[in-house]
Amino acid sequence: MFKTKITKEEVNRLEIEAFKGEIVVVEKEEKVESAIQYLKKFPEVGFDTETKPSFRKGLKYRVSLVQISTPDVCFLFRLNKMGLPPLLSNYLGDKSIKKIGLSLRDDFNGLRGRHAFKPANFVDIQNIVQSYGILELGLQRIYAIIFDRKISKSQQLSNWENDRLTESQKCYAATDAWACLRIYLQLMQSEKLTKKQIEKLLFNIALEQEQAAKKNKPTTY
Repeated sequence: MFKTKITKEEVNRLEIEAFKGEIVVVEKEEKVESAIQYLKKFPEVGFDTETKPSFRKGLKYRVSLVQISTPDVCFLFRLNKMGLPPLLSNYLGDKSIKKIGLSLRDDFNGLRGRHAFKPANFVDIQNIVQSYGILELGLQRIYAIIFDRKISKSQQLSNWENDRLTESQKCYAATDAWACLRIYLQLMQSEKLTKKQIEKLLFNIALEQEQAAKKNKPTTY
């Protein structure tokens, strides 16, 4: 059984792990077909997106990057350079291929800002981890619980519309998509908790929180 929760301090003490496979940057539409043909060989892939951060109220940018990873190769599709190509959009709607990501609603909303598409056969890790006793929702913490390693988030707020992505950006982007796939594959080999076990776990967590709240409540006279 996995740990239920992990603190920020515990995560920070872990050794950093990153994607060590091949990273392929695709920024021209004529290169998309060969990438998709390769990806279609795999029944499951990891998925993520990146968007240029906005530090001004009311200003939002469109999705800059789509990452799709197999266990050994990750493709980075630079939408800021070529839009959302129909071949990529069709792949994201392919029911025969399982795409694994996290907090997918945000990704979908961002992509629809580029091009209308119908996502199919996506699995959101946030929707399945509780069945394995994990009550965290963030990718870094979930990964830490399962693999006892930390994935870096240092490039999250970098400029994803730079003319050239830095090596650090490429590694960060690839790692996030690969980590989603790795988490899913590991969970599929793990035993789910029973309904009663989950109910007991949630009850105990609620009880602990209630007791902590009472303990911290200031005394009134």
